[in-house]
Amino acid sequence: MDKKNINNVKLGKDVKIFDFVNLYGCSIDDGTKVGTFVEIQKGAFIGKNCKISSHTFICEGVHIEDNVFVGHNVTFINDLYPRATNPDGSMQTEDDWELVETFVKKGASIGSSATILAGVTIGENAIVGAGAVVTKDVPPNTVVAGVPAKVIKKIENS
Repeated sequence: MDKKNINNVKLGKDVKIFDFVNLYGCSIDDGTKVGTFVEIQKGAFIGKNCKISSHTFICEGVHIEDNVFVGHNVTFINDLYPRATNPDGSMQTEDDWELVETFVKKGASIGSSATILAGVTIGENAIVGAGAVVTKDVPPNTVVAGVPAKVIKKIENS
């Protein structure tokens, strides 16, 4: 625990957290593995038996269900109109922007270096290809890839 920053975190049984992880105000359920150099922010939820690979950023408002794979360097976004300052030049605070939640359903897989925009749902057993930029909902049991991500095929026996 000496190489991790863990504050106000709810951890389930048999959770494995590797070095240099920053967790605060989040919940991680039983059997999940969190790789090196991951940040999981307040209000994020990770389900059971997930694998969160290294260098991934899971921000406030992200809800990941059970049995989800998140590849290396995946980035979630929770603000559709990010700004550093308000029109008057003052720095923005938590009161100056709207949190937009994102949902990753059971059994989904997200490839390395994918970017998941705010407000989308990645359906059950869906696969997001490496490097994809997900700008809209991903249907269950489909494979999406590209920029922006588009359905490539339906998964038959999922």
